[in-house]
Amino acid sequence: MKVGIVGATGFGGLELIRLLKQHPEVKEFILYSSSKKGEHIDSVYPHLNGLAEGTLQAIDHERMPEQVDFLFSSAPTGVSASLLPPLLEQGMRIIDLAGDYRLKKQEEYRQWYKKEPPEQKWVEKAVYGMPEYNRENIETSQLIANPGCYPTAALNGLLPLVTNSLIETKSIIIDAKSGISGAGAVPSSAAHFPVANDNLQIYKVNQHQHIPEIEQMLHHYSEANDPITFNTHLVPMTRGIMNTMYATVEEGITEREIKEAFFEYAEQHPFIRLSPQRTFPCTKQVLGSNYCDIGWSFDTRTNRLTTVAVIDNLMKGAAGQAVHNFNLMNGFPENTGLQASPLFP
Repeated sequence: MKVGIVGATGFGGLELIRLLKQHPEVKEFILYSSSKKGEHIDSVYPHLNGLAEGTLQAIDHERMPEQVDFLFSSAPTGVSASLLPPLLEQGMRIIDLAGDYRLKKQEEYRQWYKKEPPEQKWVEKAVYGMPEYNRENIETSQLIANPGCYPTAALNGLLPLVTNSLIETKSIIIDAKSGISGAGAVPSSAAHFPVANDNLQIYKVNQHQHIPEIEQMLHHYSEANDPITFNTHLVPMTRGIMNTMYATVEEGITEREIKEAFFEYAEQHPFIRLSPQRTFPCTKQVLGSNYCDIGWSFDTRTNRLTTVAVIDNLMKGAAGQAVHNFNLMNGFPENTGLQASPLFP
């Protein structure tokens, strides 16, 4: 196949290049960039010298459907809303790594993203690309809304409990921490080295745009429509996410039932790994991989469950999950191109 990557110079785009370069079903890819068109990718990122051919091309709605068989869009949120519909109208199949098509309610998009939402027609057609819960819809979709990085870790740690009615959804608290690459390739004041180094910062307190995305999925699988508490922190490391989640266990639920729910979930999905009981994963053990590692502990004294989920925010939280969705959409084995072990040390 011949694939295109929009936003190829962002961190998500760079990970897509790395993954698709070794994907056995991808024979060629074209890189698109609105900010650096005409430049060669290795002049922007020297580590790609000899690995990615050709110059960065301008986005052209008329030519792109003829140039590639499939498109990944890693443009910033807000761009996809106007960029993708003309391509979709021409029948292109697209995976969008931004947040534009994740939320089904336009008023929620306006409230949390402070932008005008995409056309409702395409929001309704978009499939939320979480392979562990939406496989059949992903396989037949034209447009995938790739999940956010924080929601990916949160939902993989919580949905096995929610779908089995093991926890009270109104009690959910998510304490999330991310490496600086989650802020994107464009430098910001918070990610500036003198600010981020030797520092731990909380940000967007009770205002993070991933809150409604997590709630949307939890509400889909729960009879209750309870809100969650979700807060995020910036950690002075390059990549990785750790979500530590707390919830009250439903009356009468046993530790055995919790264990069985997690084990059944991990057995069904190749990129979910469980830590040995009463041990907990760290971000380093999933670095550079598409795995989500989960550990948990049930405190019978407080009747609360602590669940820890870790991912690489640029892999399982972005490009790796996008390639997983790409495999499902095209009938390839779901782990194709994603079989490399994590990087350690």
